[in-house]
Amino acid sequence: MSDAPILTKHNVVSHLTELRNRMLIGLAVWIGASIACYLVVEHVLYWLTLPLQEAFANPQDKRLIFTSLPEAFLTYLSLAFFAGFLVAFPVLAFQLYRFVAPGLYRHERHVVLPFVIAAPLLFYLGAALAYFYIFPAAWKFFVSFELSGQGGALPVELEAKLGEYLNLIMSIICAFGLAFQLPIILLLMIRAGMIRTATLRSGRRYAIVILLIIAAFLTPPDVLSQLGLFAALYALYEVAIVMGRYYEPPAS
Repeated sequence: MSDAPILTKHNVVSHLTELRNRMLIGLAVWIGASIACYLVVEHVLYWLTLPLQEAFANPQDKRLIFTSLPEAFLTYLSLAFFAGFLVAFPVLAFQLYRFVAPGLYRHERHVVLPFVIAAPLLFYLGAALAYFYIFPAAWKFFVSFELSGQGGALPVELEAKLGEYLNLIMSIICAFGLAFQLPIILLLMIRAGMIRTATLRSGRRYAIVILLIIAAFLTPPDVLSQLGLFAALYALYEVAIVMGRYYEPPAS
């Protein structure tokens, strides 16, 4: 006998109610975290602009600009919601697990729970790679195109817009966090019998090409950033192969 409940017309309403409650809890935590982040948005902004400051030879002469009256406020608001999402992500993942757990068998719950714990950790690991490696290398590359204007020529200087800069930062962080979910996706596919570890081993050459394309698409156009993301993704690919042996169902 299985320990998973059978979905009937009588408990559809209870499942919808549970979904609503989980969504409300997650939304409340996200909003609360966003409000807290807005109260310290200047500190969040400082840490996100720090890689750009360090890329300049004379950062005291540089600035970020905004060109419309509501731009700064709306940018701070979106930044607060973004930071709030990063803070609330573990809670959101756990609420999703609490919703689907009653519909799983007991042994399936033990399998899924480690993935719920690993997903936020891998997301933060991807975000950390972007912040500590990709941003410094990429920003120095872009800033290097400034010209001092020697010989009577007009100087070429960067005056980045606040909204555009932070949107770029947030999109890259999200892209790296999602890209680092690769081993979780592969392990779930292995567990579900959709793919075998032998297939992943034999398909390494194809995986290298695909991961290089992903790295080129997600990173700014400099070789160091692309190789850094590719190396991290390929390492996670190999980790998925090794761990897949423990999650792989017996061949039929």
